[in-house]
Amino acid sequence: MSLTLEIVTPEARVYSDTIDTVVIPTVQGEIGILPGHIPLLTQVESGELRVTRGGKEQILAVGKGFAQVEGDKVSILSERAITEEKIDEKAVEEALKRAEGQLKEAAHLDPAEQEILHELVRFAGVQLELKRRKR
Repeated sequence: MSLTLEIVTPEARVYSDTIDTVVIPTVQGEIGILPGHIPLLTQVESGELRVTRGGKEQILAVGKGFAQVEGDKVSILSERAITEEKIDEKAVEEALKRAEGQLKEAAHLDPAEQEILHELVRFAGVQLELKRRKR
């Protein structure tokens, strides 16, 4: 048995494939999904999403969103998601510096705008950690 995993962001379908297992970062901790999992709807937290297929593991960086498990289909709707090979370390470092700089001067921003900047910093951190671990 296998699962079908689809990860969609507002910009694109980032991932769509048949897999063996997936581990999703949620607000309550990581959850592992195997074929035959019970129906589930959960909130995704920024972090590493681990996919196993054919004995090989692939890691993606995901931002906040939602995951739904229905039958053997796992759907993830996320603000952001990127596969490891598409992470541009230099661009992420620059984006992180900009977001951190804006956060230092965030007193004039409303709480929603501050939360967006915090989420950008978290997502950039996940990408850098993932990319640097493979060295």
